Amino acid sequence: MMATKTVNIQGLTPTQPDSKKLVKIMTLIAWVILSVGVILCLANITQFNDRNIGLMVGIGFLVGSVHIYVIGTAISLVHSRAMNQSVADSEQP
Repeated sequence: MMATKTVNIQGLTPTQPDSKKLVKIMTLIAWVILSVGVILCLANITQFNDRNIGLMVGIGFLVGSVHIYVIGTAISLVHSRAMNQSVADSEQP
């Protein structure tokens, strides 16, 4: 027969993963993609129509960078709200 020992540790709370590093990385990626989009648009601005593939890809990079930035900001806001909610829940009797 095997005995099981349990240990009860008071005062330790599970920690939430920190999203600041992810948000910084996503912000950096958004800025890099925005820069690439601006360069592509400026390099291909001479023929301004929908058949100019370089210009269309550049515009796509511009739009995509905004989406990446918004997603990173949303992750930060959701994480901070979850942390505030968990702190409020732990303070209530």
